Amino acid sequence: MSRTARIERVTKETKVLVEIDLDGTGQGELSTGVGFYDHMLNQLAKHGGFDLTVRTEGDLEIDAHHTMEDTAIALGEAFAAALGDKAGIRRYGSATIPMDEVLCRAAVDLSGRPYVVHEEPALAPYIGPVYPTSMTRHIFESFGHAARVTLHVSVLRAAREGGHPDAHHVVEAQFKAFSRALREAVEIDPRNAGALPSTKGVL
Repeated sequence: MSRTARIERVTKETKVLVEIDLDGTGQGELSTGVGFYDHMLNQLAKHGGFDLTVRTEGDLEIDAHHTMEDTAIALGEAFAAALGDKAGIRRYGSATIPMDEVLCRAAVDLSGRPYVVHEEPALAPYIGPVYPTSMTRHIFESFGHAARVTLHVSVLRAAREGGHPDAHHVVEAQFKAFSRALREAVEIDPRNAGALPSTKGVL
C-alpha cells in the first residue's frame, strides 16, 4: 500500500507544492526561501523517515509569515492524505529528545481531532535573518489543524545553568522530537492486523 500524497496550494500570497512518502528513507528536497525553515523541514524528513519535497514561493518581500504558514498547512494536508484510512497504524507516538543543553518532548495522537499545545521559553526574536521564533508555535498549529492531529510539544529544559536559551537549539530540538513522534505514530503495528486503533471504529 502506497502512503504518498501530493498537495498544491496556491493563493495570492504563496505557491506551495508538497510531496510526501510516509514510508520513505528520510530524503528531503526543500526550498521555501527561508533557510532555517528548510533546515527544520529537513529534520522532519530525516528523523521522521519520510521522503519529503517542499517547494514554496512566497511574498518574502513582506515577511516570512505567509510562506511558513501556507507551507505548514499544505504539509498537514499532504500528511493527512498520505495516511489514508489509518488502518493498522500505531496512532500514538512520543519522543523526548536532547540537543546539548535543551530537552524537548513531543507527543502526538493521529486522532482526527485537531488540538495543539505548545510550550517554550521566551527566545530571541529571530534565528538567522528571516525566521521569526514566534512562528514555531504557528507552524505546529497550522500543521496540526490541517492534518487533524492532537499534538503536544514542550521544552523541558532550555539553557545551561545561568545562561540564556539558544534559540537555534530550542527550535531544532522541538522539530526533532516532533518528527520522531510522528514516525512512531504512522508506523504499521503488526499486532493491529489492519484494524483501526480506536474503540469508536473511526479516526
